[in-house]
Amino acid sequence: MPTVAPAAPLAHLSRRRRLSIYAFMMMALFMATLDNQIVATALPTIVAELGSIERFGWVSAAYLLAQSAIMPVYGKLGDLFGRKYVMMFAISLFVVGSLSCGLAWSMESLIAARVLQGLGGGGIMVSIFSINADLFEPRERARYQSFSSLVLMASGSIGPTLGGAMSQYFGWRSIFLVNLPVGILVLSGIFLLLPYVRPNRQPKIDYAGAATLALTIGLIVLWADGAQIFGGMFTPVTFGILALATISAIAWVHIERRTLEPIIPLSLFRNRNFPLLLIVALTSGGIGIGLVNYHALFLQMTTGLSPAHAGLFFIAITCGIAAGSLTAGRLIERTGRYKPFLITGTTLSVLSLIGVSQVQVGSSLWLIGAVLATCGLAIGLAQQSPVIGVQMVAPQGDIGAATGAVTLCRMAGASLAISIYGAVLSARLIAGAGNVSDLPDPSSLSPEALAALPETSRIAVSMLFSDAFTWLYMVAAGLSIIGLTAAILLRPTLMPVSERTG
Repeated sequence: MPTVAPAAPLAHLSRRRRLSIYAFMMMALFMATLDNQIVATALPTIVAELGSIERFGWVSAAYLLAQSAIMPVYGKLGDLFGRKYVMMFAISLFVVGSLSCGLAWSMESLIAARVLQGLGGGGIMVSIFSINADLFEPRERARYQSFSSLVLMASGSIGPTLGGAMSQYFGWRSIFLVNLPVGILVLSGIFLLLPYVRPNRQPKIDYAGAATLALTIGLIVLWADGAQIFGGMFTPVTFGILALATISAIAWVHIERRTLEPIIPLSLFRNRNFPLLLIVALTSGGIGIGLVNYHALFLQMTTGLSPAHAGLFFIAITCGIAAGSLTAGRLIERTGRYKPFLITGTTLSVLSLIGVSQVQVGSSLWLIGAVLATCGLAIGLAQQSPVIGVQMVAPQGDIGAATGAVTLCRMAGASLAISIYGAVLSARLIAGAGNVSDLPDPSSLSPEALAALPETSRIAVSMLFSDAFTWLYMVAAGLSIIGLTAAILLRPTLMPVSERTG
């Protein structure tokens, strides 16, 4: 039988007030997700001033580790203490972390500040999706969830460009300090407009469960980043990290079975849809987030496009995501079902990734743009369903915990996929380069260096990258097949018709 979604406790507020709250939350979401993207292009400038180039990878990794590890904890805290003040605490922590980053005097102090910033950013992301469930009835929620997805994509699209421009004209510290006025504005809006809903339960924090889960997540993300930080995912150090993560995960399950208020209630897994939606979230993170940088490298190294011209192709991807997300949001609201659009999106993802894997050197740029736009459309159709789905199967008192779990899986999927893609690309380039003599190391070539090579050498290197990306995109298609299989196995879910359709 179809499951029934819980009601939204703040749906009685006027439409204008709910939309005002939602607008402030979107500002916070854009701020938190932009920050990890905006740093990428500013890193060379940061290293030039602070030195310690051997630690520069930790500037991004520290933020991602902290953000991922804290997500489930914030979800549970919102369920126990109410989401308003948990959200305000997360924003405050992010602002303080941003100020600390802007005032950093060394690479070590910047990394520490990025941890603080990540602890706030993770809380912002989870709290926003949980508050959406309080503000909007299930069918109406689907429409606004699609707008949230667009904000996530927009931050990923403009972040690198904005980071480069700000660091060039205003200094790298400006990319962090700009968060202060925005954060204070959002904090004021949430304080004045968002009502406090007191949960009808006695708060009891599961400290042991929170610590072991955060440790498990942190170790897994650290292992996934092993290629960048430790020189490989399968070294003695990374194997040790993976062993510790396994031990910590076993300890977490043991603790959660016995505590009264688990961070992620294991009872949620009794509903078949919950673990299946976590699998979908894991794979969608690997496709929607994990492939972004690889699309850019693919365009520059196989077509000879400059970074600026390659960036234009992201307009096609972004337009596809926007079209898919808005269409799915409207149709889910109208029909009350998300499974058909999730299956459509993941099926289209498999087909489009197989299509882009077959793109060869010399293929029409219009064809490449069309295939990438289809990839974006597939992402847009499917990306909001995991959050909507877990919020529908979870009791009202556990919506925050369920949302934290699915958001975490999406980020973890992105981290794992990025490392897998990197390993596949590197292995294929090394294997291909061994069969071609008198060529520079392809893995060390920049787009500018590629363009400066003699014509025959440039074509040979482009063909090496084309072959490597064929394997990479086929791996991504395999990941999508896993998500599609999980989507097909979902039980059909029908959202109740809401009296409010504002």
